[in-house]
Amino acid sequence: MIYKLFRTPEWQALRADGTTQGAPIDLADGYIHFSTAGQVAETAARHFADVEGLWLIGVDDAAVADNLRWEVSRGGAEFPHLYAPLRLDQVAWAQPLPLVDGAHQFPAGMA
Repeated sequence: MIYKLFRTPEWQALRADGTTQGAPIDLADGYIHFSTAGQVAETAARHFADVEGLWLIGVDDAAVADNLRWEVSRGGAEFPHLYAPLRLDQVAWAQPLPLVDGAHQFPAGMA
């Protein structure tokens, strides 16, 4: 499983359109940024600090394997990058990430 963080409008657009090229940073970089379970909390803290209305999207990496590349990024760690649009039918699940005392609350075992 790999994970994507979306702001509420980005998640709503994917639900409405059935596909997305990603958030503005994804469009600028030419691929959709994902994180592993061990990376996603730091991604939220670095790039979405104090952002209300954040959604955690879970995608089975096998569902996007043909267009997924693992590339070195932050701190020399490999991150999953999707070089194709993400389709709604590839999303295994989604849930809001509440912001409590300045920190996003991840499901048990993820952060």
